[in-house]
Amino acid sequence: MDIGAFLFAGCFLVLSADAVAIDPGTSEAALLLDQLRGALACAALFLRRRWPVALAVALLLAEPFSHFLTGPILVALFTVVVDRPPRVTAAVSALAFVPMPFVLASAPSADDPKTVSALTYFVLLAGAVGWGLYVRSRRQLLVSLRERADRAAADARREAREDVAREMHDVLAHRLSLLSVHAGALEVNPGGDPAQVRRAAGVIRDSAHQALQDLREVIGVLRAPESGDRPQPVLADVARLAEESRQAGARVTLDLDVEGGPQTAPPVAGRTAYRIVQEGLTNARKHGPGPGCPVSVTVRGASGRGLTVEVRNPGAPDGTPRVPGAGQGLIGLAERTLLAGGTLEHGWDGDEFQLRAALPWPGGHSTDHPAGPAAGRAG
Repeated sequence: MDIGAFLFAGCFLVLSADAVAIDPGTSEAALLLDQLRGALACAALFLRRRWPVALAVALLLAEPFSHFLTGPILVALFTVVVDRPPRVTAAVSALAFVPMPFVLASAPSADDPKTVSALTYFVLLAGAVGWGLYVRSRRQLLVSLRERADRAAADARREAREDVAREMHDVLAHRLSLLSVHAGALEVNPGGDPAQVRRAAGVIRDSAHQALQDLREVIGVLRAPESGDRPQPVLADVARLAEESRQAGARVTLDLDVEGGPQTAPPVAGRTAYRIVQEGLTNARKHGPGPGCPVSVTVRGASGRGLTVEVRNPGAPDGTPRVPGAGQGLIGLAERTLLAGGTLEHGWDGDEFQLRAALPWPGGHSTDHPAGPAAGRAG
């Protein structure tokens, strides 16, 4: 760029040398000295990046005493306009056009070569300022677009991490809580009834096997192309989820009352309801009084009236969780519910912990096409 600026100014000096209006009485030596000043001004353009304002001001102040500084002045003024703040640009541009009112006030003749040379000079200055403003605005636009793209990429990475975290929690917390509760029971009562010990060991084995299988599926989706997708649960799978908890010793009461059957529920609402029930059963094992903790699950819904999910279970007598947790499950569940367009409430109702959600089920909904802009993300 510096070499290009130097060549531009030098070529401009050579090509415009014959068109410069010079006083007839100027000697050959004075003309040669003036041309040397122009050449030195072209060489000084290599300093334009370090001292652009000082160079431009020096060239503008020297312009009345030389006829061959137009090319270097154009480059220096362009550099100031592109690289310096608007206030500095305005000050230097004003200095460049200061002589113009005096030239116009002298009422020069239109046929005078000096008049044509002066007007051409100011037109060239205006062109340099305009081109510099265009380049500067384009650079600022590119910078803003790059920053916007970087922010969008950072947001996409953050959302991807959150999606992976929610998915990992959903698929593993349920299985691992079963494993932890039964392993704790074996630890407390290692010499219990052999049938019960075998049954608990079988639950531990099955839960560990299923947890590994779920983990492989999630990792497989992460490694697969973006078009790959992991099969997602639906509302009809809630019954299977409740039966798994019953086989693990929990006393689960399921009230599934959905108009037209669970299979008619919208995919997004059904999938979110499944995750809510799954998290509720997991929390009951973590914070309930024991493996036989009674859990009440109620799912009701109809087209046009929405889908409600409620999970209730008593807490531990001493309030100490049986399985440690960081509370991230409810946070992720609230995010899922919000993405599905619903609301989530949780808290203690007396000595019972209640988890309740309301999910949208628009009238005339087709199960083939999830409704709402969040349908794709809620999965």
